[in-house]
Amino acid sequence: MSDAAMPTMPSLEDMQRWTWVIGRIQQMLLEHGLEAMKAAADAPGAPAFPGFGDPSGIARAQNDFWADSMALWQKFMTAGAAAGGAAEPAVKDRRFAAPQWAENPLFDMIRQSYMLIADHMLRGVDAIEGVDAAQREKIRFATRGYIDAMSPSNFALTNPQVIEKTLETRGENLVRGLEHMLRDIGKGQLTHTDPDAFEVGRNIAVTPGKVVKETPLYQLIHYAPTTTELFAVPLIIFPPWINRFYILDLNPEKSFIRWAVAQGLSVFVVSWKSADASMKEVSWDDYIVNGQIDAIDTVRALLDVPAVHAIGYCVAGTTLAATLALLAARGEADKVASATFFTAQVDFTRAGELNLFVDDEQLKLVESLSADGYLDGRYMAATFNLLRGRDLIWSYVVNNYLMGQDYAPFDLLHWNGDTTNLPAKWHKAYLTDLYRDNRLVQPGAVQVAGTPIDLRKVATPSYVQAGREDHIAPAESVWKIMDHFAGPVRFVLAGSGHIAGVVNPPSAGKYQYWTNEAAVGSLADFIAGASETKGSWWPDWIAWIAARDGDKVSAKGARVPGKGRLKAIEDAPGRYVKTR
Repeated sequence: MSDAAMPTMPSLEDMQRWTWVIGRIQQMLLEHGLEAMKAAADAPGAPAFPGFGDPSGIARAQNDFWADSMALWQKFMTAGAAAGGAAEPAVKDRRFAAPQWAENPLFDMIRQSYMLIADHMLRGVDAIEGVDAAQREKIRFATRGYIDAMSPSNFALTNPQVIEKTLETRGENLVRGLEHMLRDIGKGQLTHTDPDAFEVGRNIAVTPGKVVKETPLYQLIHYAPTTTELFAVPLIIFPPWINRFYILDLNPEKSFIRWAVAQGLSVFVVSWKSADASMKEVSWDDYIVNGQIDAIDTVRALLDVPAVHAIGYCVAGTTLAATLALLAARGEADKVASATFFTAQVDFTRAGELNLFVDDEQLKLVESLSADGYLDGRYMAATFNLLRGRDLIWSYVVNNYLMGQDYAPFDLLHWNGDTTNLPAKWHKAYLTDLYRDNRLVQPGAVQVAGTPIDLRKVATPSYVQAGREDHIAPAESVWKIMDHFAGPVRFVLAGSGHIAGVVNPPSAGKYQYWTNEAAVGSLADFIAGASETKGSWWPDWIAWIAARDGDKVSAKGARVPGKGRLKAIEDAPGRYVKTR
């Protein structure tokens, strides 16, 4: 593009003027933040903030801030303006990775001033006295959210790329961006990807199979075998009901379901119904007894086998743990030959930032949004987006609203935006009994269908997978399964997070995983003695399954969807996954 499309290099006089403006803005922001914290401290019933209620504490914070500010200004008034640009190395923060942020002294000053303010605000949270750890985390989360929202990259007049784009397109980018924003406001949800690029059953969730059972709670999908022989013990997968099941069947290259079928497993998947008013009274008992146990018994009867392998992903893994405990209490533990847990938690003492959403105010909000007996899935989507606001909110505000860029087709983000409604009664109980009160790991504190359950009675061989960078189910929280189950447990730590750590096919050659064959008592000890293996952990899992199921049967009769006692109702992926 031409040189005229970008503002010319500011003069020293301009730099002095803008330095004063930015300094004044910094002072206003700092004073506003300090006054807000002081007001919160003075409010009746508010937690103590001694560091901010004490004038000397405010003075120390201001002195530290101004000392750093003066150093920054001095740098720009001498070296920065004279040299015509900053000499810092490339910025690692993706928001400021474009060269314009460093090459133009004005925008470099804006960037570094913002980073200075952000650093002092977060340090201020750590310096607060008189609050417990949980309250400090709430303050840190809110502060970080405010800092991310106020980034100069999020505003047209302080983002050099947006200014360039606006001059280049004569404002067309802002018109297109406004169209995107108004469309999102209309549907009440942020768009991450081209909404017309994917269609469930056409180019996503396309592994061949049949729906062989339908209940008011779920559809059971049986996938067509692709090998002549199959493991005798079938596999049933329970995905989380807070999302659509096809995260495990995005496309043929990424699909865990298709891959498991290719390994010679008879694969069944539960597709949960998105909640509506008819599910007002649905509870945890329903998801365990009328959901997981009913599906397990259905597969056992269909294939005439004594047991199944079961997988539970995220919240469905939490429920699978309760299912195993109930079966153990009933003397029916042998119905499940092995259990696999994808990023699942049973002990919520280290459950991460989601614990910030289970206080009384949040629970009242959930209740107020559930007047019809179910919680709109867009609320949960917004909650998960908040956990990664910089990546899942503000980057899209910049790219799609300010830059006016078209949405790129991305199957994972299509799934992420394909929200599922939740039964309100059960969801509130889940947040209260498990996240807030951590009752599942208290022996006998939770009952299912009138039977007290105890995780210490679970002796089912288990495979526990955690993601090293998981922000929804942190690895240290997933590890705690090891402290409660009685049976043999294999723990595997996978690279990446809650989704990419699970959906990582061997063909991709991405990430890595860690194993440790020694008996260790903590995640730290596990990591200290772990062996790293490049690539996907899926081959390790199938080897673990094969060690427990060496017998094979022919892929015929009831092993073919619709050929047994349960006739095909419709083709996979079924209508439940398409219901909005």
